[in-house]
Amino acid sequence: MPDNSAERWVRDAASQFGDRYGILTFTGENVRRRLSPSAVQRLESTLQQGERLDPRIADEVANAMKDWAIDNGCTHYCHWFQPLTGSTAEKHDSFLSIDSNGQPITEFSGDQLIQAEPDASSFPSGGIRDTWEARGYTAWDPTSPAFIVRNGVERTLCIPTCFVSWTGESLDQKTPLLRSDEALSRQAMRVLRLFGSADGVVNVTTTLGVEQEYFLIDEDLAAMRPDLLLCGRTIIGADSPKGHQLDDHYFGSIPQHVQAYMADVEQRLFELGIPAKTRHNEVAPRQFEIAPLFERSNVASDHQMLTMSVLEKVARRHGMRCLLHEKPFRGINGTGKHNNWSMTTDTGHNLLSPGKSGESNLQFLTFVCAVIRAIDLHADIMRASVANAGNDHRLGANEAPPAILSVYTGDELGRVLDKLAAGETSDFEAKSRIDLGTTAVPHLQRHAGDRNRTSPFAFIGNRFEFRAVGGTACVAWPNAVINTIIAESLDWIASEMEGHVDANGSIEAAAVEVLGDVVREHRRVIFNGDNYSADWHEEAARRCLPILRGTADALLAFRSDDVRQMFQKYGVLSATEVDARVDVLFETYNHVMGIEARTLLQMVETLVLPAAVRYQTELASSLAATEAVGVQCPATGGRLHDLVDTATRLETTIGEIRDAIAHEGETPDVHARCIQDRIIPLMEKARECCDSIESSVPADIWPLPTYTDMLFD
Repeated sequence: MPDNSAERWVRDAASQFGDRYGILTFTGENVRRRLSPSAVQRLESTLQQGERLDPRIADEVANAMKDWAIDNGCTHYCHWFQPLTGSTAEKHDSFLSIDSNGQPITEFSGDQLIQAEPDASSFPSGGIRDTWEARGYTAWDPTSPAFIVRNGVERTLCIPTCFVSWTGESLDQKTPLLRSDEALSRQAMRVLRLFGSADGVVNVTTTLGVEQEYFLIDEDLAAMRPDLLLCGRTIIGADSPKGHQLDDHYFGSIPQHVQAYMADVEQRLFELGIPAKTRHNEVAPRQFEIAPLFERSNVASDHQMLTMSVLEKVARRHGMRCLLHEKPFRGINGTGKHNNWSMTTDTGHNLLSPGKSGESNLQFLTFVCAVIRAIDLHADIMRASVANAGNDHRLGANEAPPAILSVYTGDELGRVLDKLAAGETSDFEAKSRIDLGTTAVPHLQRHAGDRNRTSPFAFIGNRFEFRAVGGTACVAWPNAVINTIIAESLDWIASEMEGHVDANGSIEAAAVEVLGDVVREHRRVIFNGDNYSADWHEEAARRCLPILRGTADALLAFRSDDVRQMFQKYGVLSATEVDARVDVLFETYNHVMGIEARTLLQMVETLVLPAAVRYQTELASSLAATEAVGVQCPATGGRLHDLVDTATRLETTIGEIRDAIAHEGETPDVHARCIQDRIIPLMEKARECCDSIESSVPADIWPLPTYTDMLFD
């Protein structure tokens, strides 16, 4: 009899995951068996059709949530939210209460579920509130399921919420995303009604699948690097002789200890209802990737924040440090999160799946043209939506797209769009097959278009992949921007089509005319070639596409009156909220770079220069002893001269950095410009000196783990 141990393992594992999937998430059967049928029906209307929550069921839902949480070992609950810090926040409250007879009871009311009042004074507000004005509110988001977080033996019920100030302005990442999703849905429904496709459709939602890259470094080595501990990246560090030149790490065999870590991560994610799907080695040594299944964008955004948290926490349990920074190591692949974005009706139809022919094809092209128009008109704020200090190091280098926004359509979609620009329609050609030349291997089905890994916004069959999002980013913000600009384009296209239909009565003719105009007007943003090439950078400049190389350049795009008006028109952000958010982004950039600059000064003064002085002493002593016996040693003398010269230049440079830090700009915008134009070039100059010293001093003198130490076992 054959050994069926593998089959039994798969069956048992599937059963285990089936039992454990989402057990720490308040959804599905966890909800239904604890609520009355009428409450379940009203709650599902909110979750599936976007209806406002019926306050009459709040107490029942809260009590069921409390009982479920206590059954799973929780003593406390919290409103879990995403302030403008780039991280998450939570304040824990106990279920314990005292009744009128002085007896201890457990209690959690509908009012406590729906609204809480955290201290807002210490969160970034961009000037909306003074720091002494502390009141803020969290509001339950019923579209994202509550979940239980384990921290050792402690368990806490976490309730996803929005976070707003006392005056009602958004102070978080979630609120604009929810608003933008509804704005896009309203305009997408207009398009569906024009094409007669709206029957049975209540709304359109955006969906996301966010691939997360990360590095795993030995905890003991990371602890010896102040830059990794304080900044999340190596501010200095000479290149290892081996990086990823051989491409041998990509999709390679996963090391045993890393696979154990991945399995632990996936188990915890499954318990939280996060559907992890893919794991593999990434391009750089010690770099890996995890990817989930697609979900509604709001839920996917929440799950992405949880995924980053789980990756970091579990790594510590395995004796490793998880690095999510966009560029933790110079000269090798950076870390991003590929943002796979699409639009789907509540009936399950993906609006970015090509139609076979006729109206279904034109409807698909309408949504594609809305994307093309939106990216062309608003490439500057798309670039700004992913701007941060870390991404400035990553964009345009080693597998990351450049800081020039363009759209990749692929050959087949490009051909259909060219026909449209000429006033003609064309069906998509049937997929061809690839014959590998051996009867043992079946024919492969060739996709309609190739996949451009250098494009920042690429169409890949049934979605667009926004590859410029950085590894540490909260994806809610760039997706709120995507939703808003595409809502604006859908609004414009729908209005134009409605006018043409009223004039001639044919949606097909209206679509061909309007979409043809869109392609002709906005095709400059389409580029299907190598985005890394110098020729493309020159061509992009000729096309007058915005080239915003750094954060100080990019964030200014949000200062535009037109941008404020667009966000306000579609109810995503008020002008005040836009200004506040930009101020926070500038201040965050300035603080991050200030920490990096001061960390560099500390490392140079306490680690690098002392090592250089020790080696200078050794060289000088050796040279003196050699010459004392009449032997000339020009090589040693030359090495000593070069080391002294490099150390002197380093001391001069750090003095210039210290002076630049002391003369900060009067406003966040001016300060950011000073950092980008003056401080960062000085930091790069100092790094060159440090890396030169590292490359020359003996290993027993150099005080820091090297790239080779950290990246190779």
